[in-house]
Amino acid sequence: MELIERAQRIILDSLCLAEGETLLVVTDDPTAEVGELFYRAARELGRTALVMQMPELDVAGQEPPAAVAAAMKAADVALCPTAKSITHTNARIEAAATGTRVVTMPGITMDMLRAGASCADYTKVEARTLHLTEKLTAAKSARIEKDGHVLTLDLGGRCGVASPGVYREKGSSGNFPSGEAYIAPVEGGGSGTTVIDGSMVGVGKLESPLTATIEDGRLVALEGERADDLGILFARPENGVVAELGIGTNDEATLSGVILEDEKLYGTVHVAFGTNTSFGGTNKADCHYDGIILKPTLYLDDELIIDKGRFVAK
Repeated sequence: MELIERAQRIILDSLCLAEGETLLVVTDDPTAEVGELFYRAARELGRTALVMQMPELDVAGQEPPAAVAAAMKAADVALCPTAKSITHTNARIEAAATGTRVVTMPGITMDMLRAGASCADYTKVEARTLHLTEKLTAAKSARIEKDGHVLTLDLGGRCGVASPGVYREKGSSGNFPSGEAYIAPVEGGGSGTTVIDGSMVGVGKLESPLTATIEDGRLVALEGERADDLGILFARPENGVVAELGIGTNDEATLSGVILEDEKLYGTVHVAFGTNTSFGGTNKADCHYDGIILKPTLYLDDELIIDKGRFVAK
């Protein structure tokens, strides 16, 4: 499929952009080519489209300029291919609250549109994601086991969130490409250790693992070859808070070092640190940094969900 056709299919099938609706493409300097592709695809479909290009942000989770945030509120759909994620920002939250469908694409490349998670059967991804989201909502706790490490997280009273890659309803939001069920663990309620061995925001694809030690819901130690590159997680207490537990549900996703696709990898889990106010948590930090755990064993309460990377839950 030509890239322009791929972009048009995403606009119609995932963004569900209808005639008479306005698409705002929010991009930045590194991802301008992707932004231009979606603008052109929308115009060739006869849809109304606008582009706003901004300088690259410093870190994932940083707020975009106020003018961008205001424009997002005014659009029917805001598609955000940016180098740094604005998924977990007040701009995204407030735009969704006004009814905008906000679809973020942090770190997207043209190659990622040619193969991998973008090419999945999203009917299946959506069903799988919604099923696991229900399980997260029902669970009071989670336990991640890998290589002798155990991390427990308190999920009590928190609701799971689906990012199925299809956005039909006013105010719906998530990533594209997508395929994850995720939740904000209760702040202060997790302890243990875990091995992050897939990829990590701020580092990319990992050549050697990082070992994270968590006490009372906060990262207290990070060991490994690239740990020194992640000093932001210790710059403020809020930056090290365990913000998210996610489960990848896209069976076409591949590990590349781009977190947008890596966290969707089928049979993986990811743990994030930093901001989670955008999906049910209470912690606002300077960042939102995800780390991918390959071939984990995951329990929700006492139910085995994933066994060494293989889904077993019904």
